[in-house]
Amino acid sequence: MADRPWHRSLIKAGARLLLGSSRAHAQDWFPGLTIIRRNGTGEVFYHRAKVADLENSDRLRQDAGAIIHIVGSGPSIRDCDLSGLETGSAILLNGAIGLIGEQIATPLAVAVEDERFVWRHSEMMRRRIKPGTVCLFSVAVLRALATLDSRWLSDKTVILIDNVSKPYGAPRRSPDDIRRLDFVRLNTAGTAGFSFAPDRGVFQGGSVAVSALQFALACSPETIGFLGIDISNAGEPRFYETGDESAFSGIAQAEDRIIEHFVLAGDIAAERGVTFVNYSPVSALLKHGFGYDARFAAASTI
Repeated sequence: MADRPWHRSLIKAGARLLLGSSRAHAQDWFPGLTIIRRNGTGEVFYHRAKVADLENSDRLRQDAGAIIHIVGSGPSIRDCDLSGLETGSAILLNGAIGLIGEQIATPLAVAVEDERFVWRHSEMMRRRIKPGTVCLFSVAVLRALATLDSRWLSDKTVILIDNVSKPYGAPRRSPDDIRRLDFVRLNTAGTAGFSFAPDRGVFQGGSVAVSALQFALACSPETIGFLGIDISNAGEPRFYETGDESAFSGIAQAEDRIIEHFVLAGDIAAERGVTFVNYSPVSALLKHGFGYDARFAAASTI
């Protein structure tokens, strides 16, 4: 399936033209999606019919242990042996969902914030994500999923990934608006941010890994590990793709933006006594003080 149906491209362009830049992100929930929140929890409706309950990050925190692994779908996953991964420790991003039932029996959570992944891989999501799974989903992902099958979300544990800069149901925040928020920190240049209250919104920094990291740190683990967060080789097929079916990725172009958010998060983690560990030998994180640990390297690659 194409990355996005043609009618969604029309809606996106129309929202920008008719609503202007401050409200163009209304296309994320238009048409038909309504989210009602109360302190992070709430309900999701699609064309007035309830499709899901919303939980807050406390639900993720209660399941999390001392170690959380953020697992991306970078090509380096092909060379990993995940048999030693702690049970229920992994937040699986996008195509890493395909590991469920194979190398990973039960994840801590799954996370998807780009609706293009839904349109392209909805079958994978339906096949791999089991009832009760904690799902970190953005507004646009919830709308796309409800459009495809309004019943599918009903037995999932949904936590909203809302965008600090472009919040659901409100105008886009200006840089000054963001600086005034009492739950965020920006880097010195103001080009990257971190949310200490992910239920109130997170900074979306060019990769769902950035959003997942803010939720992971909110769980106060001792260690956060990164697998398949390669970034620099994002032009290559992901571990679950072949060259013929590889979808476009904007991650390589967003490398600087992603790294800025990771560096800021690393500073905050250090202040809190949380250790970051990178398990990808080819990750762009290596150039920014995230050393390599070969714990999950397959025997043939050591």
